[in-house]
Formats: sequence, C-alpha cells, structure tokens
Amino acid sequence: MIRDFPLPDLGEGLTESEIVAWRVGVGDRVELNQIIADVETAKAVVELPSPYTGVITALHAAEGETVDVGAPLFSCDTGAADASGTEPAEDPSSAESVGARPEESPSAGAEDGAADAAPDAAPGPNLVGYGASADSAPQRRARRASLTADLVPEVPSAPEAMNTEAMNTEATNTEATNTEATSAAAPSPAAFESAAAVGAERPRSTPPVRKLARDLGLELDGIVGTGERGLITRDDVERAASEVSLPESADVAPASPTSPSSGSEPGSAAETRIPIKGVRKHTAAAMVRSAFTAPHVTEFLTVDVTATMELLRSLRNDREFAGRKVTPLTVVAKAVCLAARRTPEVNSRWEEESQEIVRFAGVNLGIAAATERGLVVPNVKAAERMPLGELADAIAALADTARAGRTSPADLTGGTISITNIGVFGIDAGTPILNPGEAAILAMGAVRRQPWEHRGEIALRELMTLSLSFDHRLVDGAQGSRFLADVGAILREPGRALTMA
Repeated sequence: MIRDFPLPDLGEGLTESEIVAWRVGVGDRVELNQIIADVETAKAVVELPSPYTGVITALHAAEGETVDVGAPLFSCDTGAADASGTEPAEDPSSAESVGARPEESPSAGAEDGAADAAPDAAPGPNLVGYGASADSAPQRRARRASLTADLVPEVPSAPEAMNTEAMNTEATNTEATNTEATSAAAPSPAAFESAAAVGAERPRSTPPVRKLARDLGLELDGIVGTGERGLITRDDVERAASEVSLPESADVAPASPTSPSSGSEPGSAAETRIPIKGVRKHTAAAMVRSAFTAPHVTEFLTVDVTATMELLRSLRNDREFAGRKVTPLTVVAKAVCLAARRTPEVNSRWEEESQEIVRFAGVNLGIAAATERGLVVPNVKAAERMPLGELADAIAALADTARAGRTSPADLTGGTISITNIGVFGIDAGTPILNPGEAAILAMGAVRRQPWEHRGEIALRELMTLSLSFDHRLVDGAQGSRFLADVGAILREPGRALTMA
C-alpha cells in the first residue's frame, strides 16, 4: 500500500521548511521513528522521523527545496492488504493520523467500518507534530463513508445520483481549497478519493513548481512531467514557458536563455543570486520589525579590563574551572546579570496591545551566535542564578548547539536581554539592533593592549569598548547610562561584584 507523507506542522506556527538533507533514498527500507530527513525551519534544523514502516518509493522534494506544510514529502510502500481484505496493522501514528491518502480500493470501506465500530476508543500516541485533531476524525469518516458509494458497482436511482454528484463536487472543491491554502494541515483523504472517483486527478508537482507555473500563467494540466512517477519539475515548467514564447516564424531560431549571473552583456558585472530563506529570512524580518518599532539609542564606554583578564588567566590553574571555557564573554554575562538587578528597566518588554510594560523577575540571557545559516540568539534560562562556572558551561553548550544547527525552539524564545560578542571578529564597537521583545542588547568589543592612564601614569593596559543599545520607550538615558557604568565597573574591578550581589 503506497502512502504519501505530508510535511507536518513542527509546532512552531511555521508554514514551510527547507529540506537540508535526506537520510534515505528511493528503495530504502525504513522503520517506525527512523530519521528520514533534516529540515530547516526559520529557527533551527529539525530531524524528521518516519511515521511508517516500509519501503521508500518516491522523494517529492530535492535537497535545498522549500516545501509547504501539508505538501507531500515522500511516499512509502507499507505493504499489501491481507487475504481478508483488511489492511495490515500499523502503529497509531501511521499515515492515517497525519492525513495521508488511503489506497483507492473497496478495502477503504472496511477500514472505515472498523473505525466506526469503536468511536470511543482512545487514540494511540502520535509523533510530535503529527496527527489530525480528534474533532476532525468523525467528519473525515463521514466524508469518506459517503464517497465509498462511488466505488460500489450499483446504478443508483436518480435522486441518489444527484446527491452523489453533489458530494463529489463538494469534495473536489474542498481539494482545490486545501491545495491553494498555505495551512499546517495535510490535504484531506476525501479530496484524493473524490478526484479518483470522478476520474480526474490533479497533476503531481511541488508547491514551488505550482507557484512558478501560476507566475508564468501556465496550467499544469497541459505540462508533461518528466520527474519520477510523472512529477512535474521546475525544468518542465520552464520548458513549457519557453515553448509558449517561441516566435511563430520558423525562420527565426529561439535564443538560448542567458543566466542573469553570466555577465555576458557588455559592461555588466557578474552577480550571484542567493535565495532568502530559513534562519536568514527569519532574522531579516525580525531585525526590520525591531529597527522600525523600537526607538534605538546606543551608548559607548571604553573600560580598562586588565584586572578581568588577569582573573581569567588565574582561573586556568583553578581545579574548579579545569576543562571549562571561561572567557571575557562569561564575565560580561555575569556582570550584565548583576547590573540588571540594579537597573530592572533594561530587563523588560514593551507590550503594545495591553499598553503595559512587562518587567521580568529573572534574566533569560540571550547570546548572539553567528552560524553558517545566519544569526541566532539562543538564551540561557535563569542566568542570574548561575555561578560563574555554571554560566560558562551553559554559554558554551548554547554556542556549540547553534553552530551545529541543532538549537531547539525553546532555547530561541523567552529571552529578556542579550549580548553580542563582536570582539571575536576584531571589532571595537557598533550599534547593535535589539532582539525583538527585549529592551537592551550589549555589544562587547575586542580586548586590545593600548596606552592608558593608570594611577597617574601612562601604561599599556588591556581595553574593551562596550556598546549598549536600548529601547528608549522603556529605558531612559540615565537608566541606560547607570546600567552600562555598572557593567564597566565590574569589568574594571571584578571584586566590585561582591558589592552588587
């Protein structure tokens, strides 16, 4: 039995995901919950498990392609029905629970009868992100039961024929609506069965290809698919578009398409086009929203951090910190937590709908991390409660997970104030943009040995510039300055932390 697996809603309110890598190929046998693909949402890379046991018969998207939630991702042969006409037993989290279409055979009616016989039976556990709601199950069974009549080789009476035709029309309309809508639900099984009953099936293609065809004004019905199992590919659509635009005169040969990046025209510069998607797309939208919503103010402070650097060097020989990555970022993080206690305005949020300022009791400290997929800001929950060593471990774990692209959605939400370390790139200062929903972000610059006044004399000291951006709706200039001065005081004299605890 061939089942199509639609891309599930991953529980983040997202409408699409990009295929990063396939873990299986056509012809491979997969087991229940085996990882089949890595998909990238707007926040992180997620491992997608299989809800079936069977053999992969088709992959409906290539690596790097973006797939809408609810669109077919792969097809799996789960085995044939037994001699009695009933389907083999499957795990409760099988394709039926994720909205995959059933086999178009009279055995579907037997399956429905078994389902209706025990309406009060508790459903089995589903995989995370899979499964239709319980409320939709009776409606789905009712639709499918009504459409089963089309498969019975009986000639209905005139009124019955009219009713059947009406139901088929309604189901077909439902299919069209589900196809066009960008929703988290998979296409209805009734829609697939209805299309088969009336002898018409929508051409198979992926959402990006359908969108391309719409943009070019083409109908998929007139395009022959050259992909696997007749799948209409992007090349098929582009080929059809070029044939439509061919000149009518046979004496004129069509010009070969020229890539925009070829730079073949005189005086044109070569260019590379990179699709905006995934983490970078999400970050861009968030930064634009933040920059044009919160009135940003940035203040700068250059600090003599020689004492902090000496402290870090001494901790290398401390048995308690053996194997721990304690860096200037760790000390700055601790200083931010202590200073936020004295100036709670920087650890708050502006709530537009309720016209309230929400002040947080604890610090969920965001740490900006540059990754190959773009900028992410995971946060350390309850950072203010952690001693220096524990805070160092938490920051190192977040950074490693972010670079591997495995940051969980929980780590990317709920931040209250953030730090970005631009010093690792050799930069001294900048004007960072606030993470949406936060009141302040601190940028720490590079540590440099420079001439500096020290105890009335000029000496080579280790200096760092701090850049604090804050939302002026929440933080006044005096409050922002006081917070920045407290952070600087701790870095200048780490012992000052004892007076702020």
